[in-house]
Amino acid sequence: MSRDLSYAESGYTRRPYPQPLTDRWPEGYRLVLRRESFDIPDPAAGYLRLANGILNWDLHRRSGLRVAPGTPRAAPGVEMASGIGAGPLRYYAPCRVLWADEPAVDDDGTPVPGQRAGFGYGTLRGHPERGEEGFYAELDGDGKLIFRIAAYSRPANKVIAAGDFANRAVQAFITRRYLAAAYKLASGN
Repeated sequence: MSRDLSYAESGYTRRPYPQPLTDRWPEGYRLVLRRESFDIPDPAAGYLRLANGILNWDLHRRSGLRVAPGTPRAAPGVEMASGIGAGPLRYYAPCRVLWADEPAVDDDGTPVPGQRAGFGYGTLRGHPERGEEGFYAELDGDGKLIFRIAAYSRPANKVIAAGDFANRAVQAFITRRYLAAAYKLASGN
């Protein structure tokens, strides 16, 4: 049985290429938008590595989050929980994948320029935040490789809101880890 999302304003991270990620976000949420261009020798191959790393949860694992080994590849309806912390102090944050886009390739397996692959997930009850986050590998029309994150969130309850400064710090820390992990995935490290 599927659980309800913990927020009403869902679906805003669904932004197929070339839709901008800079506008049309729901009001009342903290917005995080990050964009990093990766200058690597073979951007098309890096795009495929990054897209698959996002969809297979390797981005999350390489960022230091715990994702259960049997978690299916990101696809609409997949529920997962990423964990932060250590041992008995690990906290799991449940989410559901709302959309997922696979990389498009031509007949010889080369990615087609001008596309995004990745997924967006929304929070479920038990997550410290309410909102949504999208992870995007992008191969622009010029063949440049770009990694993007778009998230909108707010504290799930008054207790979390009271410590929102800590939540913001953790979110910024994890975002930096995502960026570093994305570069390593794209470059094949």
